[in-house]
Amino acid sequence: MTLTEFEPIIETIEEAYEIPHLNATRKISAVLPHDYYQNDKKYPVLYLQDGQNLFNPMAEYGDWAIDKSLAKLAEKGEADIIIIAINHGEEQRISEYLPYYHPRFGNGKGKFYVEFLIEKLLPYVNNKYRTLTDFDNTGIGGSSMGGLISLYAGLSAPRIFGKLMIFSPSLWISKKIFDNTKSFMPLEEAKIYLYAGGKESQEHLPNAKKLGGIIKEKMIKGYHIDFHFSINEEGNHSEVHWRKEFPKAIQWLFYNK
Repeated sequence: MTLTEFEPIIETIEEAYEIPHLNATRKISAVLPHDYYQNDKKYPVLYLQDGQNLFNPMAEYGDWAIDKSLAKLAEKGEADIIIIAINHGEEQRISEYLPYYHPRFGNGKGKFYVEFLIEKLLPYVNNKYRTLTDFDNTGIGGSSMGGLISLYAGLSAPRIFGKLMIFSPSLWISKKIFDNTKSFMPLEEAKIYLYAGGKESQEHLPNAKKLGGIIKEKMIKGYHIDFHFSINEEGNHSEVHWRKEFPKAIQWLFYNK
């Protein structure tokens, strides 16, 4: 088989999927294994933020090219996963991905966004597609503000999301995310893949190291966490580096047993 034969199937679930929790609509897409419609297997699911930047090479800031990465992984048998891509809210992006109050941005709507994911989108996806619905097979991820809200979702819903893909999270926005991490009590083994670049903002890598330190302290205390911290000293805050990190994170989260 050629590599193109392993390319995932990309479906638009809805162009304007209703999010009553935010009084908004959003385009949501599903990225399915290349052979999804040729078998009856059930698959783990990864919910990714900033859907506009995941597989569209014409995106304003470039894309992660997850379709290309998944094709290469599928050739090695490491792409049996469904990815749900949720577009961000354009000018509402920061507010919707912000779970706290911020003096510049006001009261964030992130809590309501996470409630939408758990209460509406997850049940919808599990009903529409053949999914493995347990904690160990449900993941969430994103970059920058998308990384922040994904981390918050994983910390605040320890029974739901068992795998976290957190790239360059905007930890600067509130110290509360560190407090949430300190109080995180996973009931089963959670897997957290954290990435940061050395040439992002002045605060990004130090904040990521602080977060990693808190997670490692919890592991020492006996909490059920499997943690991987990836640092690229030359990495800046951009899709090109998240694109390179994505296949590594997929392999570690879903295939490194």
